Amino acid sequence: MGLRPAKTCRTLEKTAWTRYSKKKPRKSFVKALPHLSLLVYEMGSRKQPFDYTYNLVAEEDVQLRDNSLESARQAANKYLEKTIPNLYFFKVRVFPHNVIRENKMIAGAGADRLQKGMRLAYGRSTDRAARINRGQPVFTIDVAKANAPHILEAFRRAKCKMSGKFKIAQTPYAANT
Repeated sequence: MGLRPAKTCRTLEKTAWTRYSKKKPRKSFVKALPHLSLLVYEMGSRKQPFDYTYNLVAEEDVQLRDNSLESARQAANKYLEKTIPNLYFFKVRVFPHNVIRENKMIAGAGADRLQKGMRLAYGRSTDRAARINRGQPVFTIDVAKANAPHILEAFRRAKCKMSGKFKIAQTPYAANT
């Protein structure tokens, strides 16, 4: 069985399950965490002189799975590495804390006789996601003024991999971010 469509878990209406303790895992509310697809959070070089900071900002509340964030990160970073290698600093600004739970049901002919299911069943943890609020930046890229047009194309490629609406915000570079 494959991955369920993103439309089944992109809204923030459902309860967030994030109670996992690394210090006392036996006392955790969520007993086992699914593996995390998103492993790299900072790419590029910090030692360049940067002029602008570009943010990919969410225009609506959305929940994005870690595999969606990872594929968007790879698409943008691959384009930037090809066009302006080591002349940028790319940072992922969200972390997938939320555990997505699924109550798996049998589908097919005669499945209604095999199981009826339960309303609002707890289910088993299947995936992790980041809950993103309106106005929250998802990705940040620092770049020099000469290389700024490449950022728009990189963010366009990243937006194609994620559900929801996003906009690009440009600000002057501040060294402490």
